[in-house]
Amino acid sequence: MISRMIPRLNSIHLECRECGKIHEPDFRYVCEDCFGPLDVRYDGVSVNRDTFSGRAHTYWRYYEMLPILDKSHIVDIGSGMTPLMRADRLGDELGLKNLYIKNDSVNPTFSFKDRPAGVAVSKATELGLKAVGCASTGNLASATAAHAAKAGLPCHVFAPGDIEVPKIAQALSYGANFVAVDGTYDDSNRIAAQIGEQKGIGIVNINLRSYYVEGSKTLAYEVAEQLNWEVPDRLVVPVGSGAMLNAICKGFEELDELGLLGDVSSMRMVAAQPLGCAPVVDAYRKNQDIVQPVERPETVAKSLAIGDPGDGRYVLKRLKQYKGHAEDSNDREILNGITLLARTEGIFTEPAGGVAVAVLKKMVEDGKIDRDEKVVCYITGNGLKATEPLMEVLPKLDVMKADVEAISAVVK
Repeated sequence: MISRMIPRLNSIHLECRECGKIHEPDFRYVCEDCFGPLDVRYDGVSVNRDTFSGRAHTYWRYYEMLPILDKSHIVDIGSGMTPLMRADRLGDELGLKNLYIKNDSVNPTFSFKDRPAGVAVSKATELGLKAVGCASTGNLASATAAHAAKAGLPCHVFAPGDIEVPKIAQALSYGANFVAVDGTYDDSNRIAAQIGEQKGIGIVNINLRSYYVEGSKTLAYEVAEQLNWEVPDRLVVPVGSGAMLNAICKGFEELDELGLLGDVSSMRMVAAQPLGCAPVVDAYRKNQDIVQPVERPETVAKSLAIGDPGDGRYVLKRLKQYKGHAEDSNDREILNGITLLARTEGIFTEPAGGVAVAVLKKMVEDGKIDRDEKVVCYITGNGLKATEPLMEVLPKLDVMKADVEAISAVVK
């Protein structure tokens, strides 16, 4: 499908988020002058709303606004253009008239991580790297391993040893070298960074991070297109590292700059975190610009258990920019959020999605979201990846004899 797209005419460069210095789009991720993070910028993009009509229903439909210069290097497993569902039953339950669920749990490896992993692995092939890897809380391990398998590249995953078994099984099935680290995500991240530097491995969320985060901004592109190019009033985003929320803002801003949207300054961002690992929420409540790391995260939402979020302070800037809000939810609220979404909309999410739903519910109850707002809640991963903690709030099974009369008595 990609080969049917028009040839690429624009170019890209890297720009330091701190000092603005311009860099070539090569294998680098920090500014050589100030060590700030580098963002991809696009030169000469010429698109309109009709540009994307009739293209493949993946995030590669936005090829001109993604950092792969040669289409032959694209590693595509069919990710993106996931449903934006009008959630009337959940909305009725919460008291919202215009609620939408962006359901990324249906991606090929069942989480939004297929977006950044796919772009990063594609860029790794374009840069001629011989191996890729990631530091992960679980979902990125699966997504990176799947794209590496498709690309024919070795994949090395560095993850805490206590991540959910289904996520380990998934990554191993794709052929990854899975390194289970006795420690936190931040320990895994540190080791991955050092090994990537030593061995020249493309660690997608570290030394390929500038390209990696570009995949997540397609969550903004798709929502805008699916809403007929209208800007939502409120976006509820689960936050771990903070990269996704920052990328979603960047995506809407790029659409605005290209004249595809109206003014995006009116949208409001909500950063949703689990209570046991909520450094961004803590900083927001204290009106601080610096995020203090959580040394030992304690939460059922393991995919958000990033104690030292790499983009944390940029999330705080985005919340100020868009008059946003940060809120947390405890484990019981998270699990209840999972079941609430499941029984009202038929969407089964992992705890990260439960965090988003729980925070949305709390903010509506506290009067911080108006019932008439157009709200998009991002659901980022599938519930089958993390069933164990949910069992404590589900009905217990009572095995009955195969007797029609006895069973008929309990079927109302």
